Amino acid sequence: MSTDVTGVTGVVVRLKLSLLRNGLRQSGGRRAAYIASAVVVLLFAALQLLGLIMLRGNAHADTVVVFLVAVLALGWAVMPLFFPGGDETLDPTRLVMLPLRPRPLVRALLAASLVGIGPLFTLCLFIGSVIAVAHGGLAYVVGVIAVVLALLVCVALARAVAAANIRLLTSRKGRDLAVLSGLVIALGAQVVNFGAQRLGSSGLTPLDPAADVLRWVPPASAIGAVRSVSEGSYGIGVLQLTLTATALIALIAVWSRHLTRLMTSPDGSTLQTATEAAVRERNSTGPARLLPAGRTGTVMERSLRYAWRDPKTKAAWVTSLAIGLIVPLFNALQGTGSIYFACFAAGMLGIQMYNQFGQDTSAFWMVAMTISSRRDAYVELRGRALALLLITLPYAALVTVLTTALLGDWPKLPEVLGLSFALLGAMLATGAWTSARFPYSIPQEGYKNVAPGQTGLAWISIFGGMIAAALLCAPVIALTIWLNVSESGDGWTWLLLPGGAAYGAALTLLGLHLAAPRTASRLPEILTAVSKG
Repeated sequence: MSTDVTGVTGVVVRLKLSLLRNGLRQSGGRRAAYIASAVVVLLFAALQLLGLIMLRGNAHADTVVVFLVAVLALGWAVMPLFFPGGDETLDPTRLVMLPLRPRPLVRALLAASLVGIGPLFTLCLFIGSVIAVAHGGLAYVVGVIAVVLALLVCVALARAVAAANIRLLTSRKGRDLAVLSGLVIALGAQVVNFGAQRLGSSGLTPLDPAADVLRWVPPASAIGAVRSVSEGSYGIGVLQLTLTATALIALIAVWSRHLTRLMTSPDGSTLQTATEAAVRERNSTGPARLLPAGRTGTVMERSLRYAWRDPKTKAAWVTSLAIGLIVPLFNALQGTGSIYFACFAAGMLGIQMYNQFGQDTSAFWMVAMTISSRRDAYVELRGRALALLLITLPYAALVTVLTTALLGDWPKLPEVLGLSFALLGAMLATGAWTSARFPYSIPQEGYKNVAPGQTGLAWISIFGGMIAAALLCAPVIALTIWLNVSESGDGWTWLLLPGGAAYGAALTLLGLHLAAPRTASRLPEILTAVSKG
């Protein structure tokens, strides 16, 4: 292959188009999904472009477009971390065997990065941003330069981030990061929703100081230059464009340096020295010494290791921890929440008890080999429940205290904690039973959490168990309502804390005892069900 710039660029661009075309030829479903997604994205881009054009002349138009460009740049920076498989050309290690120099390759990959729906979507929004703030012929000329520079900065930023982290993205930790992408999107949506509600009552004026800072941060500084030129501040506009161009040059230099290292250095990311292994082993055994001896401690340690190392289990845990905190706190911050929303934390983590054996996937056969009696099954389930309680109990208490502090409703703290503990006990009990009665497999690859053909089992296991847990909590809920509405019950609500904790513990023990014999008698069926993925 020629190393001529034009030749390399053309070949890489054609390679990108070929990869896209061949991917669409794999199946009609994939082709239909791509076309449908492209239509939706382009339609959304057209609507955004129209909205930005209509924003022209608004007093806060400049603030809106500056934040829009900054958010788009942030998206370009983080998307390669969460979706490394979305673009095959993001992995430059696939080209290490070719006689290519880094500088022509950087230009070729930069040109190839401009091919796709993402760049077109970004281009539409940048054009709309320029139209929204440009006034005068010179401003439009600067706007053309600003659009080109801003788009190139976004693309170069994505490439530089991908090149700097490509070893991570192609490793197990990288797959962990990709699995957690849904959580980040969910958290971002909650933050945006909270911010939108806050701005809805006060307008966009509070964002003006932040926008004044972002106007000097590339690539938003390029759009800031259009506004500066429109106001006659030509020197400031030139300086802002210069900042964007400098950022582009710096990103390309960083990208080129990482690309050179990737193309010339061996991959030692998965190697580990004996000293590092010894240190890691010593660190891993430290906390384990605090666990109970015997099978119970072994099961607890195994469950905690799964929660830390297995991508799907880790994603489920982190999602539950984050959402269990966000829902009560965000509602409390908005002034519309109730202290009883704190029970959401215990409910989210209680879900982790469901499908315990499915989380082991095909490795469950090693556990099954150690279960030969009801007692073995009981100790196995008890160890898993204790591992979950080790995290859930302090976490539920912390969320309840934080929610109470934000709402200032301290008298209700004992009863909410009692309700949380009762709910957690009910979910542990029903989760242990449904794990033995309705096990299903969790695929290790991709984003699916249920193997094909087992969706019904998952629905019965999770939602059926949650309904049963709610019914089991009915006595504590009824007692809470009675103590709050009764004139003579105000001074006795503190009893709900020890009462709810004792009731939850009793439910957990009862559920484990009922699930143990079913687990011991259904080991072959459970092993078959959890190994289908």
